[in-house]
Amino acid sequence: MEAAVDRFAGIDAFVATAKAGSFTAAAQVLGMTPSGVAKSVTRLEARTCLKLLHRTTRRITLTPEGEAYLAACLRAIDELDVAETGLAPKDWVPQGRIHVGLPGAFGRRHVLPGLLAMASRFDKLDLSVSFTERTVDLVQEGHDLSVRIGELADDGNLVAKRLGTQRLVICAAPAYLERHGPIRTPEELRRRDCIIGSRRQQKQTWLLRTLEGRLVQQEIHARHEFSDGEAMLAAGLAGCGIMQMPTWLVDDDLNRGRLVPLLEDFAGGEMPIHVVWPKSHYLQPKVRAVIDMLQVLAAKEDSGFEP
Repeated sequence: MEAAVDRFAGIDAFVATAKAGSFTAAAQVLGMTPSGVAKSVTRLEARTCLKLLHRTTRRITLTPEGEAYLAACLRAIDELDVAETGLAPKDWVPQGRIHVGLPGAFGRRHVLPGLLAMASRFDKLDLSVSFTERTVDLVQEGHDLSVRIGELADDGNLVAKRLGTQRLVICAAPAYLERHGPIRTPEELRRRDCIIGSRRQQKQTWLLRTLEGRLVQQEIHARHEFSDGEAMLAAGLAGCGIMQMPTWLVDDDLNRGRLVPLLEDFAGGEMPIHVVWPKSHYLQPKVRAVIDMLQVLAAKEDSGFEP
């Protein structure tokens, strides 16, 4: 008689390693030794006849088969969560660790306070929040959901709900304009010192609205580059160049005269704000609770989520 095979053996070790990027980090999460984690993953690879990880002395990465297997494991874990929460009492509250990705300055100012209020309200809800301007792979990096600003790529593996809009204004400090003179046409942006966020493409453009009401991409000369909106604002206030910034971030400085709006006839650029999460048959209560919180937050005045 053949011995029974534990088909779940090694999955926790594999998922933890894939998320953490090393056996050592996974071992800390699981309360195991690094060698124990490595052996569990090796036995899983032998049982499945799949090479799941590329191992080098410097890093561990997923193979294509490992990426597909990780996605399948995460879906299975979701289904187990569904079964467990479906049997839970009706007054079940959000609990467990939720991984949230947020854009830097916007996330800190407008979303983090809501998350902290939730964590204070629900004693068993644990936060893991990261701030980045890059578009992360939610499944690959283990995020439950993310707030994204800008047009979304077509991704059938994600669900998106629009929260609002971020309106943009072109501006500069009076000191910069005193040194370099006023700017009268959008084409001048190709020769001026422009301040940008994280570079996503070689050719940099800003979104403008023409006199006829059409939205167009205007090429600019990107001199200074920062990965964070607060740093961009500091550079603009220091007179380092011209910025296209969200109104929620610069309104106070515009009102106080520390910044001057430019090309107002071409203002009107805007970017959508969405919350996105991996597609699943069921939303875990902790994820649903954060999505609901974001929708309530977005409906408030001065929330940063303009209609």
